[in-house]
Amino acid sequence: MSKVLDVIIVGAGSAGLSALREVRKSTQNFVIINDGPWGTICARVGCMPSKALIEAANAFQRRNTFEEFGIRGSGQLTIDVPAVLQRVRRLRDDFVASTIKTTEELGKRAISGRARLLAPDRLEVNGEELRAHKIIIATGSHPIVPASWNSLGSRLLTTDTLFEQKTLPARMAVVGMGSIGTEMAQALSRLGIKVVAFGGNQIAGLTDPQVVAVASDLLGREFPLHLGKKAELQLVQKNVQVRAGNNEVMVDCVLAALGRRPNIDNLGFETLGIPLDQHGMPPVNPSTLQVADLPVFLAGDANDQVPLLHEAADEGYIAGLNAMRSDPLCFTRRASLSIIFTDPIIAIVGSRFQELDPAKTLTGEVHFDRQGRARVGQRNKGIQRLYADAESGRLLGAEMCAPAGDHMAHLLALAIDRSLTVQQLLRLPFYHPVLEEGLRTALRALAAQLPVVNAFDLSMCGTFNSEALD
Repeated sequence: MSKVLDVIIVGAGSAGLSALREVRKSTQNFVIINDGPWGTICARVGCMPSKALIEAANAFQRRNTFEEFGIRGSGQLTIDVPAVLQRVRRLRDDFVASTIKTTEELGKRAISGRARLLAPDRLEVNGEELRAHKIIIATGSHPIVPASWNSLGSRLLTTDTLFEQKTLPARMAVVGMGSIGTEMAQALSRLGIKVVAFGGNQIAGLTDPQVVAVASDLLGREFPLHLGKKAELQLVQKNVQVRAGNNEVMVDCVLAALGRRPNIDNLGFETLGIPLDQHGMPPVNPSTLQVADLPVFLAGDANDQVPLLHEAADEGYIAGLNAMRSDPLCFTRRASLSIIFTDPIIAIVGSRFQELDPAKTLTGEVHFDRQGRARVGQRNKGIQRLYADAESGRLLGAEMCAPAGDHMAHLLALAIDRSLTVQQLLRLPFYHPVLEEGLRTALRALAAQLPVVNAFDLSMCGTFNSEALD
């Protein structure tokens, strides 16, 4: 290893590992530093263990549809929560092991310790000073917990600690209805826990009032949901009192789901010689991930831009490539895509409702209550709203709380990325019967508001006005 390294990567999460993959294609003169457990946030405490919990909860919830299908005896089914959590940890450990394989062969080039910047080309770790031509910061994030809540001790959980529990109490409050809180509140409720949820005015990042109303109604049928008031917590004997406005509840413990904050405290950004914002964050070019004009790149959750795994992977890729260049490349980022694994799925694609100009935007919607395939599968609930440019008919975005919303969101993201119009999307074949026929209904509602492009085009093939056929 040279005295001056080509690259130092700080953080071995999704962004750091993605950057490592690109750096290794050009040089072996690097180190990767990680503070705390190795293995990504996604594998250890995020995407993967949470989905394992959700799948168990949804499997148990499915028993409520059995009678309608003609399947008897569902009332005898029970759930073993400790066994559920044991499986979550078993899967989690396997996922973590697969990520650790990426770095365990690096030997001395993989360093455990907390790094602190000393200058744009220098940092300190474990009392040793390291120099490099380029530095990539990918330190991830941690759950937000108000300092006053720490007095609750073990009665306060976050997703960093939830999956380590051997069992779960009978009564829980979930505070925060962003993507994590919304998913976990529904999953915990479906596991048989008495859940009460508290949040702001939005659910899971939705901004379309009609979609918010449907999502709130559907979730509120499963557990009490209190929105719009700040929650205050207090330890009362062996219980936790949660109060928000006029709503008050006593629970055994609280899951704090207020979002995540970048791991940048005491990282030494002040040594870079550039202005920092009120949160201590340096300016970052989203197209290059470069910090100002310095040989430093900031990627993944650490830059507080789009804290999603696929975005972190992209940012690690961008930072890794640009760290090996003298002139950073500008990358066009992917279409915006956010999926929350509730039932029905909540998804936001492209431009959000609140970002669009109502005077220049058309809206098409579909409710799944009477959609044929949804009814057959007892999944007939939810709404999907599509937004298109009023002049060109180009699809701009969508918000939904809909069955199979994760799959339809990917199709819509591709359409937005390719700048497809409503008519071009209606040229796609829609097999019968599939849930995507609901998407076609929303597209037809948009097409009806646009000028006819070509009466002899198959995109003009209309509806049967029959639930069995549409």
